[in-house]
Amino acid sequence: MRVVDLINKKKNGSELTSEEIDFVVQGYTKGEIPDYQISAFLMAVYFQGMSKEETANLTMSFVNSGDKADLSPIQGIKVDKHSTGGVGDKISLIVIPLVASFGVPVAKMSGRGLGHTGGTIDKLESIAGFRIELSPQEFINNVNTYKMAITGQSGNLTPADKKIYALRDVTATVDSIPLIASSVMSKKIASGADAIVLDVKVGSGAFMKSIEEAKELARTMVDIGKSLNRKTVAIVTDMNQPLGHEVGNANEIIEAIDVLRGQGSEDETAVALTIASYMAVLGGAFASYDEAYKAMEELISSGKAIEKLKQLIDIQGGNSAIVDNIDLLPKAQYHLEVKAAANGYVSTIDAEEIGISAMLLGAGRKTKEDKIDYAAGITMVKKVGDQVIIGDTLCILHTNLSECKEAEVVAFNAFAISESKPAPVSYIYDIIQ
Repeated sequence: MRVVDLINKKKNGSELTSEEIDFVVQGYTKGEIPDYQISAFLMAVYFQGMSKEETANLTMSFVNSGDKADLSPIQGIKVDKHSTGGVGDKISLIVIPLVASFGVPVAKMSGRGLGHTGGTIDKLESIAGFRIELSPQEFINNVNTYKMAITGQSGNLTPADKKIYALRDVTATVDSIPLIASSVMSKKIASGADAIVLDVKVGSGAFMKSIEEAKELARTMVDIGKSLNRKTVAIVTDMNQPLGHEVGNANEIIEAIDVLRGQGSEDETAVALTIASYMAVLGGAFASYDEAYKAMEELISSGKAIEKLKQLIDIQGGNSAIVDNIDLLPKAQYHLEVKAAANGYVSTIDAEEIGISAMLLGAGRKTKEDKIDYAAGITMVKKVGDQVIIGDTLCILHTNLSECKEAEVVAFNAFAISESKPAPVSYIYDIIQ
């Protein structure tokens, strides 16, 4: 078997066998195949696409390139979720305690953020004492005892995907749906999940800019999951503006608390409860989505949801007193209000630009080596559809930097104001299962 023959085969639109895909992936991972040949292979995939079978085989080749988490000692159907990434996306912080409250084991492995804002792990580290590095035994014990645990991704999971992703990044082959889908799903499968709920973001702050592309990616990932005997549901959600009112790390913890108290924003609450409900159904706690959604709402109104969040913080060494006293979270020294320069209605908010502004304030990383300022972030005072007059505060920048003019300009330019009120925003576009 020669790599050049397989490149030519894919270039001409023929389907590769699982053995051929494995030959390419494992050979590259071991350093036996050079970058230039894999670059050509990736470009052939980019233009010719992959069949369902090819994409599933590529996923499993990524999985088999490294370690696989053994979660077999965990009792029940292990449910995980994954977001394709957005701005103000603190959904994991909300759904973990919600789903665990109904006895569904949530064994969550999360990563750090690069770019816009911090990842789920970064947000949780803004809580004093919170431990995200758990031993495998501690992780399993916590899930069996409390039905929830969250840890940083450790070990040598999907090294082939990591190596190939780095090459995709410099060969203009990132935006290939089979390559995106296999990358995402390989990490979830290697992490040991039995069931997966995917939050596929679409819009200005998401990787997928059009609803059609987002649906295609969602369908591809669901097909991969099902072909590999994983219960999988994908929910296509809006990211044409930041989710909720808070962007950053500590302030996203505050907003997650608000949602679990029943005081969260409409968009954040709707998306979180939808994802949590499907997780609970896949985990066997409910027979239907409607039944699960109603139970989630009742859990919040009863006050039990917020108590489960306190328990999650406690069992991982954090100071759960922050739930009742948010002043214990990191606070920024400077707060700058960005004002409206026209009368009218907020017609659009470029979520990606808001994310970039937050990064410039210290809430995200430009490089992996950068340190995050947990107190930095942005409060979205106005959302799409809100009426404004000149001088109204659009958003508030929080930072410990004495100079943040660039962040201010970027945030100001993220808002578009029109004379007429825009159509209502959809929070959820489609459910694919």
